[in-house]
Amino acid sequence: MVLVIAEQRDGVLNNASWEALVAAQQLDEPVRVAVAGAGDGLAAVGAELAAADVESILTVDHPELESYTPDGFVAAFAAVVTDTAPDRVFLAHTYQTREFAPRLAARVGRSLIADCVGVRPRDGRLAFVRPMFQGKFVADVAAAGPAPHFASFQIGAFRPDALERGAAPAPVTAFPVTLEPGAIRQQIEVPFQEAKQAVDLTQAERIVAVGRGIKGREHLGLVESLATALGAEVAASRPICDSGWLPMDRQIGSSGQTVAPKLYLALGISGAIQHLVGMKGSRTIVAVNKDADAPIFEVADYGIVGDLFDVVPAIIAALDA
Repeated sequence: MVLVIAEQRDGVLNNASWEALVAAQQLDEPVRVAVAGAGDGLAAVGAELAAADVESILTVDHPELESYTPDGFVAAFAAVVTDTAPDRVFLAHTYQTREFAPRLAARVGRSLIADCVGVRPRDGRLAFVRPMFQGKFVADVAAAGPAPHFASFQIGAFRPDALERGAAPAPVTAFPVTLEPGAIRQQIEVPFQEAKQAVDLTQAERIVAVGRGIKGREHLGLVESLATALGAEVAASRPICDSGWLPMDRQIGSSGQTVAPKLYLALGISGAIQHLVGMKGSRTIVAVNKDADAPIFEVADYGIVGDLFDVVPAIIAALDA
């Protein structure tokens, strides 16, 4: 059995949870899939997850789990893993997962293979594919030792629209958990945001990203106008953020956010590997660049060889027509 740990906040599922579920459904071997989520008041979340073609949904409801804490989630999910005894545990590679998943794996005495982009059979075992050295190449990593084996999947590695839905809702079961007094050592505070305008680009359906081709900060208004016309978020490659033209929370790439929107429009971005690893999972990629040999065109679904200062106004005019 594969146990997928779903992530939610205030009753809203993180879209990346669906991707981890698709990873479990698309394994080459027949497998049972169960989904677990933690929080307080998870009836709506459980009903939403039940639409997937899975064996069961486990909701770990407890007042102490209303707000995320590493201690609380490790204790809750360790109990679920111990009780259900899955062969594998899949999670989305989110900021939250990066904090608690290593502790969870260590709590049950197992290893974690993090930031995977695929799964495939190799030498009679299941190998997890993960990028190495900022995406310069990938390695097949197979877990050693007894089950369960833990793995987290990079956002964009699997498409949520590939989710297999069940003919009938999956059964939802409340999983009782006991948290000992003092088990949660962290003091819950308001989630940190770098700035008031900070945005979680991983949840954006459309993104307009800009690179060195914008030439100067004074030209960002053109990009913002296009983003407004598309109902999109503005993002950037690292040089733009390093220059202070856009805040760091807008950076896409290996040292920024990894995104998988329905539409990714890259303006004046050459396509360095560090940027590509952050956006290549996008459903539709449109690239605008003067250089016909720019690496961005290798991953783009549609490419426009031209000056963004000519192309972008034309797109805005077409959208406003």
